[in-house]
Amino acid sequence: MNFKSVMLTTGVLFLASCQSQKVMTKNESGNISYPESKKVAHTDTYFGEKVEDPYRWLEDDMAADTKDWVQKQAAFTENYLKNITFRDKLRQELKELWNYERVSAPWKEGDYTYFSKNDGLQAQSIIYRTDKNGKTEVFLDPNKFSADGTTSLSQLRFNKKGTLAAYAISEGGSDWNKIIIIDAITKKVIDETIEDAKFGVISWLGDEGFFYSSYDKPEGSALSAKTDTHKVYFHKLGTKQKEDKLIKGGEDFKRRYLTATVSDDGRYLILSGANATSGNDLYIKDLTKNTDFIPVQTGFDNNTHFVDSKGDVIYLMTDKNAPNKRW
Repeated sequence: MNFKSVMLTTGVLFLASCQSQKVMTKNESGNISYPESKKVAHTDTYFGEKVEDPYRWLEDDMAADTKDWVQKQAAFTENYLKNITFRDKLRQELKELWNYERVSAPWKEGDYTYFSKNDGLQAQSIIYRTDKNGKTEVFLDPNKFSADGTTSLSQLRFNKKGTLAAYAISEGGSDWNKIIIIDAITKKVIDETIEDAKFGVISWLGDEGFFYSSYDKPEGSALSAKTDTHKVYFHKLGTKQKEDKLIKGGEDFKRRYLTATVSDDGRYLILSGANATSGNDLYIKDLTKNTDFIPVQTGFDNNTHFVDSKGDVIYLMTDKNAPNKRW
């Protein structure tokens, strides 16, 4: 963003603030009257130190008090915004800036070339494909996933032949996804929907099925309940989700994000575990042998990732003793 853009944005926000403060409800002292946020007596002790947390009650998102607080805050905010006199003009100018066609780089799956395209103001880009004869058609339109447009496409993965596809959808921005399995040629659903996938990636094992990651669904609120035992499962096509095989995870891998991917040659299953954005566990399993995962790296001091394989040789990239990385 250049200096001119920064100054323009700053000016718009300043004017909006000045304009809105004219119409906000004020108390006797002339200050804006914000919705009340009550304080409660709550103290936690961490490593011998007492820490007060007067707003702990807001962490219970199922409580009536919390819902009432959210509604009042939302109404207050909307009242602030709707009284900005140039809001419609600003919206129109932003529309004009955003209204241009955007097309992704193409990629190949089987006999089709796929790409995503947004005409300009579409909420979500549409997935198209072109066949060998140059005919282009819509493959997936996320804008039609739900009537209110709040369901989005979070993943799309094909098998090696490009004949099968599994795509994950997020409803209302939730991290809890559903995985829908289709015949990539006919675009018809061919298996039951996988519920409650969360984080990780979809990775196909030939035409047999795919690996995915999930947690046990917590009791109570899906927004605030604790989930700390990530698990990797294998779903075999034509079977029920309750029959999916647990590959790794659970109590032995607490507080880790687990992701399983299959190598391009289909021989190796690579399991990566992390508890932050840097550092990872790495385990590799030879799918042609009846053996368990081999630990390549444990702990989170370094970043080591699978790159490729050729027969018995596996290529990795790491920053262990190599700040600029090495193979």
